[in-house]
Amino acid sequence: MADRRAARLRPAGFDDLGLQRALSDRLLPLLVGAMTFLAALACSGFFAAATLARHWQEGAANSLTVQVPRAGDPALAGHAGTRRDAALAILGDTPGIISVRALTDGELSDLLRPWLGRSAETLSLPLPAVVAVHASGAGPDLGKLAARLAAAAPGTLVEQHEAWVRRLSLMALSLQACAGLMLFVVAMVAALVVILATRAGLAARRQAIEIVHGLGATGGYIAGRFARRATWLAAFGAGLGAALSLPVLLGLAGLAAPFAQSRIIAEGEAPGGLPWAALAALPSELWLALPALPAAVAALGWLAAQATVRLWLRRLP
Repeated sequence: MADRRAARLRPAGFDDLGLQRALSDRLLPLLVGAMTFLAALACSGFFAAATLARHWQEGAANSLTVQVPRAGDPALAGHAGTRRDAALAILGDTPGIISVRALTDGELSDLLRPWLGRSAETLSLPLPAVVAVHASGAGPDLGKLAARLAAAAPGTLVEQHEAWVRRLSLMALSLQACAGLMLFVVAMVAALVVILATRAGLAARRQAIEIVHGLGATGGYIAGRFARRATWLAAFGAGLGAALSLPVLLGLAGLAAPFAQSRIIAEGEAPGGLPWAALAALPSELWLALPALPAAVAALGWLAAQATVRLWLRRLP
């Protein structure tokens, strides 16, 4: 009741504790904004790793690679044409296979160039025919398929990408764990910044707080005033940090768009030159996480300020 009567007697916006001087509106928003900027990058890495993991599982898990050695030699009896033609015919007639495409010599040279350099184009050794196969959900029976291919072209290898998918999924999980750990550390540092700023404000206004507290102001009232000030400053800094992170995230999304097979739109085709392709490349979950960051930081600032002030007041004589 005493707090309510005092609130009615004060003019609107009256700063009886001098918090505008105790909690600076420069340093605290700047530090919290920097932490929010890092948190936005961590969220982006977390969701991007999850998106890439889904993309790899959906794409690579349903892909097969078939290598046919001595592709130009005649196929065994019962199969017309070369070994390569026989393998393509068998793959095309196999249930569970959606598409079959034989890689050209130029594509094979491009695959070998990172290891052989320019000599990949002038290699004298005969290269096997490589066939890229895209299967449906369950896919074909690999045992029967390998037996049919071996009957027409002995030595044909059928490679499933399941092992690579597992490795890539583990790598994506490790990236998500690192991003989650970074987000946790950033949250703890942001809370520590608010705690230190609140303690500095309490030390600067100790005499005024003791007087107000001695006149009957409750600990909840004093903690609430500090918490409101810290929450507003933290929310302002967090909003600024989240807004500044968006151009950086758009730039990173533009660089990563080819790896995610996103459709790239030329800058001249977009009205005003806006990076629509980069906007589409950002994970959809990130559009929910970015607006939620300032609210989460504000709540964290409120809790940190409340706990700090109440603990400080308990230690008063």
